[in-house]
Amino acid sequence: MLSAAIAVSGTAMAQPARQQVKPTIVLVHGAFAESSSWNAVIADLNKDGYAAIAAANPLRSVSGDAAAVSAVIRSISGPVVLVGHSYGGPVITEAANGNPNVKALVYVAGFAPDTGESSLSLSGKFPGSTLGDALLPVVQPDGRQDLYIRSEKFHEQFAADVPAAEASLMAATQRPVARAALAEPSRTATWKTIPSYAIYGSADRNIPPAVMKFMAERAHAVKTVVVEGASHALMVSHPREVTALIEDAASVKE
Repeated sequence: MLSAAIAVSGTAMAQPARQQVKPTIVLVHGAFAESSSWNAVIADLNKDGYAAIAAANPLRSVSGDAAAVSAVIRSISGPVVLVGHSYGGPVITEAANGNPNVKALVYVAGFAPDTGESSLSLSGKFPGSTLGDALLPVVQPDGRQDLYIRSEKFHEQFAADVPAAEASLMAATQRPVARAALAEPSRTATWKTIPSYAIYGSADRNIPPAVMKFMAERAHAVKTVVVEGASHALMVSHPREVTALIEDAASVKE
């Protein structure tokens, strides 16, 4: 009996304790930005032991862009935290649908639309956005319009708290969004069933802070962070605060 007990005990001790797998962080940029806008956040996440992917967002349509991000999610075997900036918010909201490994949604100055809402309809819900006057429409061969932020207005409009030289580079490398994408109604509101987190700046000129406050409260966000004086590009100007919120979302035990 003693030998049997020792054998059982030895077997139990040989089995390692089950460790929680850290989620992979999938970061989705919004309009007028691109994947490198997450560079500082990725560096902080990697330093803390998180794998991170800055997914390419085509900026053509909510449904099509969400399908592209969903493909990235399905390529990841473990849990995922989805992070969306600005127009990336509707994209992650849709991309999470049907992907049970998505454990949290983090909105970084991002839209969190309900079914039938669009980026355009939400941005006009409260006054304060000055984006319309800063836009440069470019007509494509098929007649559709792409929207850019005029380079001379980019710093003040999009990234007022980013050093001028860096903001100039961001303006030169910005990716346009299809006007139709901003007007496309969302088809699902996954924040109703997936825990959500929100962070935004009090000096955002693209999306009125009142709109982001409204969306965070409506979604019953687990945590909301308001960065005083931060612009729309707070993942560039305040990467530590953004990283901290993402890690809060990622560290919740199932």
